[in-house]
Amino acid sequence: MARIVVLGGAESGVGAAVLAKVKGFDVFLSDKGKIADKYIEMLEKWEIPFEQGQHTEELILNADEVIKSPGIPSTVPMVRKIEEKGIGIISEIEFAGRYDRAKKICVTGSNGKTTTTSLIYYLFQQAGLNVGLGGNIGMSYAYQVATEHHDYYVLEISSFQLDNCYAFRPDIAVITNITPDHLDRYDYKMENYVRSKFRIIRNLRPEDCFIFDSDDEITVGHLDKILTQARLLPFSQKEEVQQGAFLQDDKIVVRYEKDECDLYLEELALGGKHNIYNSMAAALAAKAAGIDNKYIREGLETFAPIEHRLEPVMSVGGVLYINDSKATNVDAAWYALECQKRPVVWIVGGGDKGNDYSVLLDLVREKVKAIVCMGLDNRKFHESFESIVGADKMVDTKSAEEAVKAASKFASDGDVVLLSPCCTSFDLFSCYEERGDKFKEAVRNL
Repeated sequence: MARIVVLGGAESGVGAAVLAKVKGFDVFLSDKGKIADKYIEMLEKWEIPFEQGQHTEELILNADEVIKSPGIPSTVPMVRKIEEKGIGIISEIEFAGRYDRAKKICVTGSNGKTTTTSLIYYLFQQAGLNVGLGGNIGMSYAYQVATEHHDYYVLEISSFQLDNCYAFRPDIAVITNITPDHLDRYDYKMENYVRSKFRIIRNLRPEDCFIFDSDDEITVGHLDKILTQARLLPFSQKEEVQQGAFLQDDKIVVRYEKDECDLYLEELALGGKHNIYNSMAAALAAKAAGIDNKYIREGLETFAPIEHRLEPVMSVGGVLYINDSKATNVDAAWYALECQKRPVVWIVGGGDKGNDYSVLLDLVREKVKAIVCMGLDNRKFHESFESIVGADKMVDTKSAEEAVKAASKFASDGDVVLLSPCCTSFDLFSCYEERGDKFKEAVRNL
């Protein structure tokens, strides 16, 4: 019996361990940190041996194959020891793909991938299809393959998950855009990060589709370096395309083969320039999957905004509070600021990933009246923006409650308090979801 060792005891790792158990492997899970109670219950239910708080070499280095959770960098000592032993390391996505015969629509990119993934999933649901949602969103893909049956999966896949994918193949691959992000995991080399994203198309066949933003210079500039047999379906707000999606006056035109679908901007549920791109990508994926125009239109008109992504929380004293905790990089924050029509009190901060804030300067001048920093180290924000908003309009805080209270003092009737942090959450919070939840709780307690 082959031995599978899983590194990491959260959603991805536990799901992979369950699938390995179902498929008859000798399974062991190891997590250097503490495993959450809900995952311990799952491991015990499936009778999967595990350890937490340590990595025991004799229980790991005897593996035939290791499934590494995406949050674990390849530089940690145990991963290097596994590599030195010549043991193959794969991701949960790679492992689950071996046992899944469903059609897969896979979305990656620096920004917009969660919204685009959620939109596609919703369109498939509207069409009455048997579809699962997974990857970097929702329930573990591997756990669903182990315990459920779907005809389609819509998967959000991060660069970290793609790094250990080799044979995995989507039927429809989407890259929303590529901007500098997570460079600390890629030796601070943009080329390494871009190549990681493009792994999503490495195994596409002529009958498969690749959907991409042809307005995005980094994506288009890399196309010449990658050979793919897939059908190319660009989307653009700048020019008309023969096959794909483009902006024409007040509507999106979606062309696929001989069919055309018009989507009027005023009828879309999601506003803002960035969501036009997201809607284009989602509509194209739905068309490529054979979904009728009726369901595409209805879905894009009725879709509800996702949690932690430009999520309106509530108005207090005429001030609207918006939770954009998922904006963990500069480009995501740029989109959030760009679509605001009211004066902004901006809450920023967290773990810096080598960010360059210069691209935000013009938007800060135009839209931001005060900045509340929420993080352990806010020096770069002060260096970048203090000369614009003024030293008296920037404060440092170390909790969501403190940040919201400080923002409320800067804000007046008709303003927006926008949590769009630009950074990871790990200096003060366990994840961006906790950061967003704490923000919403603090707003409700005002």
